[in-house]
Amino acid sequence: MSEQKTPPQSVGVKPESSNLWMRVLAAAVMAPLAILLAWAGGWFWAALATLAAIGMYVEWLSIVGTQQSRLAASGVAALLIAGICLALEHHGGALIVYGIGLVAVVLLTRGDRRWPVSGLLYAAVAQIAAVLVRQDPVWGWSALLFVMLVVWATDIGGYFAGRTIGGPKLWVRVSPKKTWAGAIGGLTGSLIVAAGFSASGIGRMVSMLLLAAALSVVSQLGDLFESAVKRRFGVKDSSHLIPGHGGVLDRIDGFVAAIVLAAIIGVMRGGADGVARGLMVW
Repeated sequence: MSEQKTPPQSVGVKPESSNLWMRVLAAAVMAPLAILLAWAGGWFWAALATLAAIGMYVEWLSIVGTQQSRLAASGVAALLIAGICLALEHHGGALIVYGIGLVAVVLLTRGDRRWPVSGLLYAAVAQIAAVLVRQDPVWGWSALLFVMLVVWATDIGGYFAGRTIGGPKLWVRVSPKKTWAGAIGGLTGSLIVAAGFSASGIGRMVSMLLLAAALSVVSQLGDLFESAVKRRFGVKDSSHLIPGHGGVLDRIDGFVAAIVLAAIIGVMRGGADGVARGLMVW
């Protein structure tokens, strides 16, 4: 009787390692493209902000279980037309279009209106904030790049600090994998970015460090907010559009929170016409 041999097990890449490489490869494509369009500004950046806002709104409807075609179409149309208004710097026109879109969503929604309305508001605020920060011809590029790098440094620092150090969880009920070590690592990454900008002559060191810290914390809260919404509806990823990252919401939830805060600070210090200058000149 011959001895039965167990077939050798295939040696593969661990799921976590594979997912990391997918994230790195996707980021290697998306980050340079985002930077290029941010540098180009104008219609190019407005187009990217508009496409991202549309993706956010559609994914939000999918998460909350409201996928009516007319409801989705009305919100997408509002964001598209508002994007054109923003690119032309007709900010008042964009606000009117948002208002019309919200009315349409309210009228077309069957059942609970709160979630579809909040989804359109979420996408609209992100869209207008991203465009406003970039529109300053002198400071827009520096301001937008600063916010992007702070958010990315927060994500990268948080990811590696969380995996390497571990320790107590940040908010288990909402995001079981996030740790306090990751939060501190992300904050540290943002401070390095701020120090680099200040050393290059943009802003006073203390002011830039405080600004980066605020944006980093809000970015992490934005991530937790999206996680809480997904957990509320039993969803893991907002979609599977981006390999290793999930959907648009999964990828830019932190950026949305940070760019909105950046726009608010900029408007408070520089007015609607000097958002980027108000953000970067200290």
